[in-house]
Amino acid sequence: MNSLRQNREIALQICNTLKKAGHEVFFVGGAVRDSLLGRKPKEYDIVTSATPQETSQLFAKVVPLGIKFGIVVVVEDGFPFEIATFREEGQYRDGRHPDAIRFSSASSDVLRRDFTINGLLQEPNGGEIIDFIGGVTDLHQGIIRTIGKPHIRFGEDFLRMLRAVRFAGELGFAIEEETMAAIKAHCQEIKRISKERIKSEITKILTSDGARRSFELLAETGLLAEIIPEMVSLKGCPQPPEYHPEGDVWEHTLRVLEEIDKTENPPPALSWAGLLHDIGKPRTFSLSEGKIHFYGHDYEGARMAEAIASRFCFSSADKKLITALIEKHMWFINADKMNGGKFKRFIAEKNFPLLLELHRWDALASSNDLKSYYHCQNALKEMSNGAAEPLKLVNGNDLLCIGIPAGPLLGKILMAIEEAQLEGRIKSREEALSWAKQISQESIPKS
Repeated sequence: MNSLRQNREIALQICNTLKKAGHEVFFVGGAVRDSLLGRKPKEYDIVTSATPQETSQLFAKVVPLGIKFGIVVVVEDGFPFEIATFREEGQYRDGRHPDAIRFSSASSDVLRRDFTINGLLQEPNGGEIIDFIGGVTDLHQGIIRTIGKPHIRFGEDFLRMLRAVRFAGELGFAIEEETMAAIKAHCQEIKRISKERIKSEITKILTSDGARRSFELLAETGLLAEIIPEMVSLKGCPQPPEYHPEGDVWEHTLRVLEEIDKTENPPPALSWAGLLHDIGKPRTFSLSEGKIHFYGHDYEGARMAEAIASRFCFSSADKKLITALIEKHMWFINADKMNGGKFKRFIAEKNFPLLLELHRWDALASSNDLKSYYHCQNALKEMSNGAAEPLKLVNGNDLLCIGIPAGPLLGKILMAIEEAQLEGRIKSREEALSWAKQISQESIPKS
């Protein structure tokens, strides 16, 4: 059974169990919004008059995830469903959680939510829509509007400013005037939100529809300057028109975001690499005889991306991947000129398929020249699994044992042996060791 269909059917079973026990129950939030827009809901949030204790008594597996806020998670057939009791909330002194809650009615529960398009209720079986806040009208008109005064809604949780931008970009909606004004007025407050939560929201923007529009809004509202200030200088940074007819670095980055949008399920780390791949250009900009250059922007960009990834608390693995992709994204310029061994080593590079995809986005967002992309893609297809990276004939310890000292020379010899092996010039361990001795003797000055 399709997982989305199964998800809905289990959600209906949960709702019917609550109704049979005498409780009022509705779907709420994204599931209602998406179904009205003709989109398939990915998850179903449920609100009910049942208290967390009453809900817990009706189901076999219940996780008290946010029970002090009136929320439990019911797990059925491996699918988790968030069940929230109708509630009103007190002040948000920590900028994220209410100081106190009070169980209430469906109409009061809706008034505590963020945006009108997320405050619609739906009767699970009949599908009737209950709209206390004008959400249906805003859906039809394509508007993102807070429920109640925007400065109050954002003051409860300033991450909602990023959510407003994400929904506007993903759905192609406009942000209502008063809501937009409040975001601009409070944009500096986003710094009060944890970096992990901001990273999660930006990742959702990058991997959802409308990433370009979302980043245009981040820049317009002032949020981008607070979140990733390094990106502000991309706007107005010129590029050589013969390679970048699209315009400045900002426009190029926005076009890369368009390509990410077109990619099905883009990996988050790769999407971040796409966002930041040219972050080093403003700092490396130079003019020589009227020509624009960005010497070393790939290495400077990798260094800057590492700092940004550290700031957002990326895992070590993701940080390493993002920086490696950015540092190597210019290697494709000379791909068709590489000799056989060097080229094979290039496409045997760890995470090469991700690097190749980043290059495709980069090329489509600028010159539209995919020659290197197809050259590498075809070579990759021609190689059988594992053929691009044969078993190494020797390693560093082997070279130390034959008297080659540790240091840069050892690494260079290992690389030369690997290239020669890929080109078929050496085929055995004995040949590799003999060749290594010869190279070392020629390279080490005699006393």
